[in-house]
Amino acid sequence: MKEFEPKIIGFCCNWCTYAGADLAGVSRLQMPPDFRMIRVMCSGTIDPLFVMEAFQKGADGIFIGGCHIGDCHYQTGNHRTKKRVAILKKILSYLGIDPRRVRLEWVSAAEGQKFAEVVTDFVAEIKRLGPNPLKRKFEA
Repeated sequence: MKEFEPKIIGFCCNWCTYAGADLAGVSRLQMPPDFRMIRVMCSGTIDPLFVMEAFQKGADGIFIGGCHIGDCHYQTGNHRTKKRVAILKKILSYLGIDPRRVRLEWVSAAEGQKFAEVVTDFVAEIKRLGPNPLKRKFEA
């Protein structure tokens, strides 16, 4: 039987997390191939509806990466993200989706190693959780 290969969508801040991912890549750090990245200008621009739509369309996990608190290039974008993700996790739990399927991390441009470790850990956690329960509901 084939091992479950999760589909993980990553929304990454252009200024920090995306640059950290780029550093991980040019440093040739090993990362799982189950991660699809979407570059956004700021983590604060990620609408919770984007996350819900990604789950609806079959994503097994959502990663959100931004600048460290206090280092946002748009001053308060990551504060907004932190509040939104906390509320989003409560809504997901209410809907029967394990809130661990959404992960928020602060990764700077200089933290390529941290990016690789966080993504590897998140992919392993999603593999333990198994497929998105919404997939079965929308495929039927």
